[in-house]
Amino acid sequence: MRDDLRELIPRVPALRAKYAREREKRMQARPDGDPPPVELRGAFADFDRDPFAQAELTRAPVVEQIDVAIIGAGFGGMMTAAHLHKRGIKNYRIIDKASDFGGTWYWNRYPGCMCDVESYCYLPLLEETGYMPKHKYAHASEIFAYCQLLGRQFQLYPRALFQTEVRGVVWDEAAARWLVTTARGDRLSARFVVIAGGVLHKVKVPSITGIDSFQGHIFHTSRWDYRYTGGGPEEPMDKLFDKNVAIIGTGATAVQVVPKLAAAAKKLYVFQRTPSAVGPRGQRATDPAWFQEMASKPGWQEERSRNFIGMITNKRPAVDMVNDGWTELLSTDTRRFSFRPAQRKLLELIDFRNMEKIRARIDAIVEDKATAEALKPWYGQMCKRPCFHDDYLPTFNRDNVTLVDTNGLGVERIAPRAVVAQGVEYPVDLIVFASGFETAAATWQLGIDPVGSAGVPMSKAWARGAATLHGVHLHGFPNLLLNSVTQGGQAVNFSYTITETARHTVHTIAHCLERGFVRVEPTRAAAYNWLRIVLSKLFEAAAYNASCTPGYYNNEGRTPRNLIAALRSAPYMGSALDWAAMLEAWRAEGTMRGLRLERRDHGPAAA
Repeated sequence: MRDDLRELIPRVPALRAKYAREREKRMQARPDGDPPPVELRGAFADFDRDPFAQAELTRAPVVEQIDVAIIGAGFGGMMTAAHLHKRGIKNYRIIDKASDFGGTWYWNRYPGCMCDVESYCYLPLLEETGYMPKHKYAHASEIFAYCQLLGRQFQLYPRALFQTEVRGVVWDEAAARWLVTTARGDRLSARFVVIAGGVLHKVKVPSITGIDSFQGHIFHTSRWDYRYTGGGPEEPMDKLFDKNVAIIGTGATAVQVVPKLAAAAKKLYVFQRTPSAVGPRGQRATDPAWFQEMASKPGWQEERSRNFIGMITNKRPAVDMVNDGWTELLSTDTRRFSFRPAQRKLLELIDFRNMEKIRARIDAIVEDKATAEALKPWYGQMCKRPCFHDDYLPTFNRDNVTLVDTNGLGVERIAPRAVVAQGVEYPVDLIVFASGFETAAATWQLGIDPVGSAGVPMSKAWARGAATLHGVHLHGFPNLLLNSVTQGGQAVNFSYTITETARHTVHTIAHCLERGFVRVEPTRAAAYNWLRIVLSKLFEAAAYNASCTPGYYNNEGRTPRNLIAALRSAPYMGSALDWAAMLEAWRAEGTMRGLRLERRDHGPAAA
């Protein structure tokens, strides 16, 4: 055992107690859990509008038969379309409520926004495009522009229906097709439907007493109002110099936007319920010579992406190609359960050591001791998504920035001209909600509730949880494929699992189109067997998550109201490399095992 771990042993009881107190503080603050978020309608409809559309689109309804309808124009939809393009399948449509490609990178244009996973792994298809990212961690504006580049290179734009909301997805058994209808009167008869709505699609605005009484300006980070703040994603905000600003939330988004707001506002109040763990990012420009040497080797991005996933999921590659905060922090998977007491003790010590480094960094940077203490995270390293930033902590040394730590309680209420926390009013002109998204948002919260082969909507069919094969094919919903974390792969680098899912999806679609299969659906037995695999990995991390302070990783520390459904709809929590290997082996086997395929002229047929 290393000396730094051995030195922690006498402190273990005190650290455990501190973690438990901080968790209990959050649990007692709201015994019944957080109230449901604000519904984005009526006075709050602007929270869901598109402030970036250049003009309202006017077009005639589209009525046509197509091979594939793709719902969602983020990375999931684009990767599906790109792989269809590579297979020569061109008869498809992509539908999205936004006015361009990008998904989360279309909506998130707040100042300071960038990806926390290195760009050489995160931006998909770099080998095909030949694009060199400008920095190790790409800014949001660059990622959005790259999405547009993908749209041009893979000829996606002519097939896109933007500013269009899907209203209905209904299976027609006689035709073996899906009828997709939209708010614009479109009627698409699709052989296959791919739902790629993402996991960060529904804006979450917390229900705070008095929120509808505020007389100043208010918006969510993903609907940033530059008309009010001035500036742009890459330009300083020039209209906040005389404004008092409140930002509510201190998660990954706030960590990026707080330094930018602090530099622009007269006064910034940062309202914190639970602090984030913030390590150094080490941002740097891309060295062209280094990039060209790396990119000269065929398969370089796949190798680098797999190396990154392996480093952070306990696969221990011989070389750390990425060498950043993620690979340092997660080189040992401290969440996994071990039946050996000595191993459990070692994992706990490693977790404590890593978080002690985070807390020591705060002491070294933040000058005010009370503020430094309030910023310290007292929970396990994977209880919340770790953050990495070079400017967040130094921002609290500015005279115009005040951290309002609510001691786990959250904001008490909102007054007409102030935010109130623990009885103190903080006068503000602008409230920015950095409150994230509803990460558990179901498919039908996209405004879609697909009606399957028995005339049963998904909201009813999945009332007791999902039934899928690989998180892609859905029992009871033939020819419908899902690109999400529901029983699917999950990773710090979402781009990796999204791309792997798209590859798997297109394999099935191409197989059916080339061989004349008109209907494909997993058997009940195959869905059940896949569920067993998902649950086996879920329970490995259950004890770790149960001890965490409340957050979206553990359903805010509460037992879900429908526990069975939550368990059955969980992601595959093992290494994304293992998940991808299972899918790859299944494809290589070539039998389409677990799927029931039909040709209408001959009925069921072998693959």
